[in-house]
Amino acid sequence: MSAAETNWGKSLQAVLWDLDGTLMDSYPAITASVNHVRAFYGMGPMTVEAVRVCVGHGVIQLMAKTVPGRDPQQARLIYAGHHEKTLKVGTKLLPGAGAILRDLRARGVRHAVCSNKPREFSAQLLDHLEIACWVDVLLGPEDVAAPKPAPDMLLLGLERLGTRPEEAFFVGDMTVDIQAARSAGLRVAVVATGSDSADKLKAAGPDVFAPDLGALARILSACGI
Repeated sequence: MSAAETNWGKSLQAVLWDLDGTLMDSYPAITASVNHVRAFYGMGPMTVEAVRVCVGHGVIQLMAKTVPGRDPQQARLIYAGHHEKTLKVGTKLLPGAGAILRDLRARGVRHAVCSNKPREFSAQLLDHLEIACWVDVLLGPEDVAAPKPAPDMLLLGLERLGTRPEEAFFVGDMTVDIQAARSAGLRVAVVATGSDSADKLKAAGPDVFAPDLGALARILSACGI
């Protein structure tokens, strides 16, 4: 389905965004910190691609998947201590991210980032990659009772933006993002630049599928957004 068919251009006030795999590629940084934790426990390293499919559900779930059999709370602390020193080195903006944020803002659209990544890490990366100026609201798992796929973060994002669900849409890269958007009553677009494959994303039934942010920008532009 195209954005034109969803009438997304009508009364659009805001876009809510996931972060890892949607606006930025932080998988090398995440993998470095995962492997630091694994080394602490005497485990061998994982590849970026092996770690990629474990990302998106928050740090506790990441630890449960990548250091199985260990205390995920302890592992989280080890991960966080390493990640705060390395997250900027191993993270880059995905192609088209800055442009789509800027161009939508030029049309009066506001932005919220709703990520299962700890908020402090997200804030550092938004500043480092020079896109914080386009983000009006930043939320992480600390801000809500339940992370995605629960709708809590998206609903809080809408509240802080002063926007109704029908005036916004959510962009992510995983089926967990589709689930969260549906539960929040939001339309949803996905890009195949993150943890889930294109086939898996399409099977989950998003309103709009795009291979990357450049393609998403063209879809939105075609319907006047």
